[in-house]
Amino acid sequence: MVEGADKMNLSKQIKKHWERLSLSQEGLAEKLYVSRQTISNWENEKSYPDVHNLLLLSVLFDVSLDELVKGDVEQMKETIEKTAMDHYTKIMLVFTLLAALSVGPALFLPGHWWIAPPLCFWLVSMYAALKIEKIKKTQNIKTYKEIVAFMENQDLAAIRKKRDIKKDFLSKTVIVLVFALIVGMLAWLSTLPHLLMR
Repeated sequence: MVEGADKMNLSKQIKKHWERLSLSQEGLAEKLYVSRQTISNWENEKSYPDVHNLLLLSVLFDVSLDELVKGDVEQMKETIEKTAMDHYTKIMLVFTLLAALSVGPALFLPGHWWIAPPLCFWLVSMYAALKIEKIKKTQNIKTYKEIVAFMENQDLAAIRKKRDIKKDFLSKTVIVLVFALIVGMLAWLSTLPHLLMR
C-alpha cells in the first residue's frame, strides 16, 4: 500500500468507472497501454498512477481530474509533510547530540575555537527545529500528542477535541527540561577527558 494512503479515493474511482463502462481490468489496461497488474496495483493502492495516466483515466472515464482524485491530494500533502517531519526530527536529534558530544573534544582546540564545532552542530539542529515548527503550523499541530498522532496517521480532529492547554504546557515544559538535562549531561560527560588531563 502507498505509505500514508489508506484513505485514497482513486482506487474506488477506477473500479467504479471501468465497471460502469463494462470494461475488464485487461480492457482498461489495453486502453491505457499498461499491464493488467498495473491496474490491479492502482486498485489495491500498491502504487499510484503518474500524471500522464491520470489524464488518460480522466479522458477515458469522462470525468474531471479533480473528481477523479478528490480527497487524495490532501492525503498526499499530509504524507509529504509527515515524511518531511520525520526527516527534520532525525536531523534535529542527531545534530543536538553531536553538539553536546563535541563540547569535550572541542576544548582541546586553541583559544576560543572550542566554540566552533558545537555551535555549527547546534545551528543545524536549530534549522531543523524551525522546519519542524513550520510543518506544525501548516498542519495546525499544537500539542505533542498531536505530533505523535500526525506521525502515526491517526485522526487529529478527535485529539484536538481532547486538548487540555494547562496539561499540554506542563508536559511540553517537562519534555524540554528533561531533553535539556540529558543534552547537558552528555556535554558535561564529553568534557571529562579534558578535565582529567588538567
